Amino acid sequence: MDNYNETSTDFILLGLFPPSRIGLFLVIIIILIFLLAVIGNLSMILLILLDTHLHTPMYFLLSQLSLMDLNYISTIVPKMVANFLGNKSISFIGCGVQSFFFLTLAVAEALLLTSMAYDHYLAICFPLHYPILMSKKVCALMITGSWIMGSINFCAHTAYVLHITYCRSRAINNFFCDVPAMLTLACLDTWIYEYTVFVSAILFFVFPFIGITCSYGQVLFSVYHMPTSEGRKKAYSTCSTHLTVVTFYYAPFAYTYLRPRSFCSPKEDKVLAVFYTVLTPMLNPIFYSLRKKEVMEVLRRITQRMCSVKV
Repeated sequence: MDNYNETSTDFILLGLFPPSRIGLFLVIIIILIFLLAVIGNLSMILLILLDTHLHTPMYFLLSQLSLMDLNYISTIVPKMVANFLGNKSISFIGCGVQSFFFLTLAVAEALLLTSMAYDHYLAICFPLHYPILMSKKVCALMITGSWIMGSINFCAHTAYVLHITYCRSRAINNFFCDVPAMLTLACLDTWIYEYTVFVSAILFFVFPFIGITCSYGQVLFSVYHMPTSEGRKKAYSTCSTHLTVVTFYYAPFAYTYLRPRSFCSPKEDKVLAVFYTVLTPMLNPIFYSLRKKEVMEVLRRITQRMCSVKV
């Protein structure tokens, strides 16, 4: 390993699971989660594209979330499985590409979740003005802004980690090219950059989370004063679903990137990373889509058409 580090510019990913039967069992579970995530998110994208009843701002945002999740998990899991099977090295360019997709999609999805909370806020608190306040143009601007801010985040961070000098071991103690894990291999003092990582986490995760919390505070207040129990039940279901996803996604990110370096544990960071890189992309289609009456209705119509064609 040491000779490899001295003569190669490639990195080595130490991985997540040990090379044992338990590790193999866990990798198989990860593969099944990956397949469920791909099928679930791809199905949602196709359903929203093919059925005109779902051509609304809310489902337009959902289709983008599914697209992000599809790219997100595809960036991480295949290399994780290859790593377990023995291919632990990743090229310098490959590491940069993986960092690009991870950093871009992480911020883009965080901002998109904020946009979805704003959509729910307008739909429940201002139903009469919703078509004007949440037009397709506004929705498109939100999505475009999420992707642009994600790309800016990539440029700010990946450009730095790919241009610093690495003079220690090339072994990254993670299952993907995560910036904090890469910084531990640098020759120079990186405290200034670590401060920028902290600031980025505040801007892209803490502030959006506060905005989401405030939005749902207003939503819950409006729901409490709804005249019908059916309306309250539907609103509570929507809010609880979104808050569950937001907490599942934001909490591990915040804990990982807002802690001082002296309190960080590579083992903890790897376990927490599984939540926002593997589990969340699989759960989002279930939480957001399969629980919605409109989606189930579309699935029912498509199933009936397929059965009639076969007959």
